[in-house]
Amino acid sequence: MSLTATPVSNRTIRIGSRKSQLALVQTHWVQAQLQKAFPDRTFEVHTMSTQGDKILDVALAKIGDKGLFTKELEVGMLDGDIDFAVHSLKDLPTRLPEGLMLGCVTDRENPADALVVHEKHRDKQLDTLPAGAVIGTSSLRRLAQLRHHFPHFVFKDVRGNVITRLAKLDTGEYDALILAVAGLERLDLGDRVHQVIPPEISLHAVGQGALGIECRTNDAEVLDVLKTLQHQPTADRCYAERAFLRALEGGCQVPIGVNTLLKDDTLTLKGIVASVDGQKIVKGEVSGSPTDAETLGTQLAHQLIEQGAKEILDEITAAVR
Repeated sequence: MSLTATPVSNRTIRIGSRKSQLALVQTHWVQAQLQKAFPDRTFEVHTMSTQGDKILDVALAKIGDKGLFTKELEVGMLDGDIDFAVHSLKDLPTRLPEGLMLGCVTDRENPADALVVHEKHRDKQLDTLPAGAVIGTSSLRRLAQLRHHFPHFVFKDVRGNVITRLAKLDTGEYDALILAVAGLERLDLGDRVHQVIPPEISLHAVGQGALGIECRTNDAEVLDVLKTLQHQPTADRCYAERAFLRALEGGCQVPIGVNTLLKDDTLTLKGIVASVDGQKIVKGEVSGSPTDAETLGTQLAHQLIEQGAKEILDEITAAVR
């Protein structure tokens, strides 16, 4: 990430954020980085509640995922109330409203999923938790992959912010939770990561671990400011992942997982589509130049569609509706 900035006007730039603790930690980090790059500028944080923040008694997949955690912020940008919005990139739909774009992608934290256990299971790992252990997750992606490997667990939906979920775990409502390593680390809760789940068990969500900053397509000044936060290696990996998801016409709340590796100027993308019960799984892998990231993502999607991914996703959509 470069912190060399081109001088710009004295306009105050308004940053949009959800109100959750994790969202604010992420947004204030962005604010601090930009303030460092542009010490003479003013960056204000404006918070909003999204639909996903308000509806906490319904499973995410049943609400619908078109802008579940982003729509209100997008309306704010289009109305001119805020200038850009900071998202967990995994929450940002792959198709954005007309007039908005993905302005930059930040350096990625560990994108893996984490096992977080109740104190009584501190000597256990995923493969040694007892049969019937109650595992909390609100993600169909995690649910499908874990059911495939651990059909003897009981899976229970869990909603609320990270702190709320951990409180439910600690009171004994769950034996373990599956959360994002990156979110826990950003909240200084890295000590709660009991086990980093390997990709052989659970491929992560598209964009997980990275921040995506959305802005207006015609706001050249803001786009110039955001260039200082762009981390191209992360962006290449995430562009491939998002193209994969877009080609499958999948949203944030479907069982689609990915893993990307950028090494020696070769980008390798792995992907999986699974049925919610974990019984049907199709997966594949492609490699190529990072300059062809989106093409690689689309190529992998077509590879999985040929293996039956579309039928799996259509069944899930029909069942949820």
